[in-house]
Amino acid sequence: MVDIIALDTPTLGDRSYLVTDGDVAFVVDPQRDIDRFLTLAQQRGVCVTDVFETHIHNDYVTGGLALAQATGAAYHVNAADTVSFDRQPISDGDEVQIGPAMRVRALTTPGHTFTHLSYVLETPGRPPAVFTGGSLLYGSTGRPDLLGTVHTEELAHAQYGSARRLATELPDDAEIYPTHGFGSFCSATQAQGEQSTIGQEKQTNPALTQDEQDYVHSLLQGLDDYPAYYTHMMPLNTAGPQAPDLSPPEQADAPELRRRLESGEWVVDLRTRTAFAAGHVPGTLNFGADGNFVTYLGWLIPWGTPLTLLGDTAEQVAEAQRELVRIGLDRIEAAATGDPHEWSGDTPLESLAVADFADLATVLHHRPVVVLDVRRNQEWATGHLDGAVHIPLHDLLDRLTDVPPGEVWVHCRSGYRASIAASILAAAGRHVVVIDDDIDQAAATGAPFRAAAQHSAVTR
Repeated sequence: MVDIIALDTPTLGDRSYLVTDGDVAFVVDPQRDIDRFLTLAQQRGVCVTDVFETHIHNDYVTGGLALAQATGAAYHVNAADTVSFDRQPISDGDEVQIGPAMRVRALTTPGHTFTHLSYVLETPGRPPAVFTGGSLLYGSTGRPDLLGTVHTEELAHAQYGSARRLATELPDDAEIYPTHGFGSFCSATQAQGEQSTIGQEKQTNPALTQDEQDYVHSLLQGLDDYPAYYTHMMPLNTAGPQAPDLSPPEQADAPELRRRLESGEWVVDLRTRTAFAAGHVPGTLNFGADGNFVTYLGWLIPWGTPLTLLGDTAEQVAEAQRELVRIGLDRIEAAATGDPHEWSGDTPLESLAVADFADLATVLHHRPVVVLDVRRNQEWATGHLDGAVHIPLHDLLDRLTDVPPGEVWVHCRSGYRASIAASILAAAGRHVVVIDDDIDQAAATGAPFRAAAQHSAVTR
């Protein structure tokens, strides 16, 4: 019996797959921390013989080459991709026999990238399964703009054709196993559900229910910004990344942390935004490990900036380090854990004021404050507070001078990004209040929130 085992990376919104017949196994789109795959194969008592890449990834550093080297597996990468390492080139229609019961067939499915492949698994006694990477997702498709705006429309049309090809060539009961779509910015829209088949997608997926022009138009209209670190992923992946070094970083004491802060390095506090607001080392930045910290830290940090991590425990720092190497941030200079009073030494801790939208509504009746909305453009377009200044979080470091003078009340959708923004503003010497509240509650509190339908025009 063939088992398909998903290995989730929820912080990046991706899935990798290990597929086994009980004796041998193959892996599709492995993340860089390959110990997960090696451990799973060992637990199952199987030998990994083949590793397949659906595409050269834009949102994470692959573990494909390192896994193939560690296991002696054949590494299958599209023959049309220009890479700097030895691989087993694979093209449309090529078949790979894996053990006596599993056969994998490559299908060209451009759209997310020009050289994207999907892989169809055919094995006796079960419906076909197709590993669709960034092509056909659950209720969506991969975004077509990651190779630059000059190619976006062409790739959008190609994505439509690829979805149609899969739906035409595979039976309705064929199971779909995408890599993206579980929160990844590689997905054009959020995926729907946790499993699907070709037949189900024919009923719900816009690429299979709309005509081509409507699909392309809605796809292009829905695209929003994606993380800045994506620009570094393809060069890293075509160069052939090795397995990461996950050994613990050196421990830093209070004087060392102060020196690093004064030299302009990033010292990142991984604690919750509540703990950070209650007391933190001045100048540190809050990217809480309880949220999507790796995406936003990777998005904001200037590439190559030395990085130090502060955490509640060594385990929290280790998990953050694992997350960071997945996007190529290998250089963790130092770390400290435990009590923030020990991190600050003789320097008093600082705190952040925390409020909700009801507090903001009250304050606005009594005195002027700056309301800063750090949500992304499409979120802003759905509705926003009258008079708010809009600077998406990922633009804030470059636009600090655009934040008007005065007391700044900063909000996002739920509070996580607001805390990041507040820590950046506080480190820059601004008086800031974090709105730790759900924006869906804003209108009910009396805050001047207006939905987009109530505006004659939307300011972006």
